[in-house]
Amino acid sequence: MNLEHRAFVYGGTDHFLAVTEPFLRSGLEAGQAVVAVVREPNLSALRDLFAAGDGIEWIGAEGFYQHPVRTLRDYQGLVNKFAPRPVCALAEPVWAGWDERQTLEWIRYESLINEVFKDSGARALCPYDRETLPPRIVEQARRTHPVLLSDGPAMASGDYVDPVTFGAHCDRSRRFGRPADAEYFAVQDDDLHALRSFVAERALLHGIAKRPSQNLVTAANEVAANALQHGLPPVGMWIWRDGPELLCEIGDNGLWRPAPDPLTGFIPPDSALQRGFGLWTVRLLVDLMELRAGWDGTFVRLHVR
Repeated sequence: MNLEHRAFVYGGTDHFLAVTEPFLRSGLEAGQAVVAVVREPNLSALRDLFAAGDGIEWIGAEGFYQHPVRTLRDYQGLVNKFAPRPVCALAEPVWAGWDERQTLEWIRYESLINEVFKDSGARALCPYDRETLPPRIVEQARRTHPVLLSDGPAMASGDYVDPVTFGAHCDRSRRFGRPADAEYFAVQDDDLHALRSFVAERALLHGIAKRPSQNLVTAANEVAANALQHGLPPVGMWIWRDGPELLCEIGDNGLWRPAPDPLTGFIPPDSALQRGFGLWTVRLLVDLMELRAGWDGTFVRLHVR
């Protein structure tokens, strides 16, 4: 069964309710598992139209949309929870509070939905408020959703881009410059105790909280171990502060073959044996992970706050 993934561009609460209420009711009538992940005040306004015990799972978007890869994982958890019933999801992303790089990851997340859930039979309606969101966000919805709905009937988006092509564009837009004062640590053998201590000390020095600091240590250890196993020496790590973020980059001289595609590490794996499991785990641990693989080597950059 194919995924139905629509962007709903709305203006005002009345417009929002006029479309989302019948969407949810259609899911109930079809016997689907109905989930509403919605921002306030839309969540409360929508709930008032339904009776208690209506069978809808109501979720506040502000708590659900915290990290794009974790959100993908959590939606997959809902799909698995209700299987074999298909899911009918009203899914309103949260766009406030992110910097430019994080915003790009959330836009990419919307594209990844098309790949992760392509065979789920799920129906997803993603509201975009044209009165409050930056025009760029609304415009990107046309590229990440195959179908658009606004003031008239639903129609195919002529601007839609498949997830692999879209992800490749996101990767090309990244810059991997490194400051001259970044601290360097040479990874010389597979005893990574010194590396873990180095990362932990720098995280403490920069005031990173205990949990994200521990996650960064675990993520850096995983990436360095992969570089030692699959890459070519020299293997090294750089670490530096960029505003509120601490960045840690591990690189080696290996040429990744076959080259990673733009979905590598984003798609929740079926098991620990599946290719990309390690990078997917790393993405879950840190606020942002960036990958660059080319003729000059492979570099993985980790961001934590």
